[in-house]
Amino acid sequence: MSIKEKFMNGLSKTRKALFNNIKTIFSGRTLDEETLEELEEILIMSDMGVEVVDKILEELKERYNKEKSDQKDPLILLRNIMVSHLNTSPLVLDTSIKPLVILIVGVNGSGKTTTAAKLAKIYIEYGKNVVLVAADTFRAAAIEQLKEWGNKLNTTVIAHQKGSDPAAVVFDAINHAKAKNKNVIIIDTAGRLHTKSNLMEELKKIKRVVQREIEGAPQEILLVLDGTTGQNGIVQAKAFKEAIDITGIVITKLDGTAKGGIAFAINHELNIPIKLVGLGEKEDDLQIFDPITYCNALLGIEE
Repeated sequence: MSIKEKFMNGLSKTRKALFNNIKTIFSGRTLDEETLEELEEILIMSDMGVEVVDKILEELKERYNKEKSDQKDPLILLRNIMVSHLNTSPLVLDTSIKPLVILIVGVNGSGKTTTAAKLAKIYIEYGKNVVLVAADTFRAAAIEQLKEWGNKLNTTVIAHQKGSDPAAVVFDAINHAKAKNKNVIIIDTAGRLHTKSNLMEELKKIKRVVQREIEGAPQEILLVLDGTTGQNGIVQAKAFKEAIDITGIVITKLDGTAKGGIAFAINHELNIPIKLVGLGEKEDDLQIFDPITYCNALLGIEE
């Protein structure tokens, strides 16, 4: 299945529930105030956030009036404007500084452990040797889940007993990676936001251990957000952003009841690039984020 098909399939529920209506309201109509009001309602319902919607509509109106003589398709115009409101940056793939360290953070239930494993698969497909680290030592289930993924992907998992010091697990994983000449270390961390100060201190400690042992690491700190939580995800993200330097966002569960517009709200509110999106439950359903493919899949544009 192509990347385009993966995005189309993964976002099909969102498209059918919300964005297909945009095609309908544009069909055979000019972009008058009534059409814009209907469009505004759909975009706000998609979790995009009022500020982003206002900016997109203002730009759409202005450019449509300017470019009308060219018979510009308002759907393509809207797509182009939506793309301009999404920023991304490439996932770090360079392992010349060995090993490359990726810290996976986020609240429990967001899909952190699964994301860590699926990300390992991406790096394995790029020919890298990956070490998975079970640094969420507060949940025995997280440790076991990561071990299962390790077996499935035929990759090493470094884990201690439940209740161990997460930083100690990370230290052991770094030593293992150096000794075995592994390229990539992916660290799954705890996500107990209720005890926020403890959690954030723990993340800072893990980061300090990584920085002490490997110069220039961690190269990525990825925040995993559940796409179905809507605006609540932004509140979570702000708490993590204050505590630790996030390099990118992973939005998961976009194949479910997520409304799709949350990607725009996250970019606008946090100014952190979206790097990956989860489009399903299979191991290859974590995809590197591409704004054009994403917006085409939301709007049902076949290109």
